[in-house]
Amino acid sequence: MSKRFDGRVAIVTGASRGIGLGIAERLVSEGAQVVLTARKPEPLDEAVAALGAEHARGIAGKVDDPDHQAEVVERTLADHGRIDVLVNNAGINPAYGPVIDVEPGVARKTFEVNVLSALTWTQRVHRAWMAEHGGSVLNVSSVAGHRPSPGIGYYGATKAMLSLLTQQLGVELAPKVRVNAVAPAVVKTRFATALYAEDEEGVTGAYPLKRLGEPADIGAAAAYLLSDEASWITGQVLTLDGGLTLTGGV
Repeated sequence: MSKRFDGRVAIVTGASRGIGLGIAERLVSEGAQVVLTARKPEPLDEAVAALGAEHARGIAGKVDDPDHQAEVVERTLADHGRIDVLVNNAGINPAYGPVIDVEPGVARKTFEVNVLSALTWTQRVHRAWMAEHGGSVLNVSSVAGHRPSPGIGYYGATKAMLSLLTQQLGVELAPKVRVNAVAPAVVKTRFATALYAEDEEGVTGAYPLKRLGEPADIGAAAAYLLSDEASWITGQVLTLDGGLTLTGGV
């Protein structure tokens, strides 16, 4: 394993499990120090233990809480003196069904977590460190944002905005800061269980590569986009879907 992140410090939101933890694991394996955030302290502590306390620390809180955001940025700079990488992974999908039936309160909360928090985390890190020193930001979008997605349409709409926000920030924060995104299809995590648990074989059959994604798949792509090897890439949304969208699937 290369050490592309030796001496670098990353903040990863929503990192107690699933895709966020998969990205954190890859960054640590390549030399990074990581600061993980998540709502619940216990799973966060387990994630830190799995990564190794010498490589990781966890700070629990709500991703869309301004006080939590400020605390994480301040403590990261106090402990490590830099923030080279930001991964906006935290996301929710509390509404399943037609968009026309989504309650305004649920829609507002989903937007605040999936889109607005990614912007405000980026603003804070940019103002605190990256504007002067540079860095790399990765947003975790979704193939559900590429086209209409029955059942998860509002979630997809927020991810579509996150993808466009990635492009906009890629333009605005260049040349010192690069901003990219990954857009996974179904990845085998607790978050996505409802999308495949009842018929995993049937769901997998729609994918040309004949398997669902794993957190490590996303971690590998994320590490590339965040590394200096991708130094001429910004404002891009990389689809990670086992070929699903090639055949018209979502």
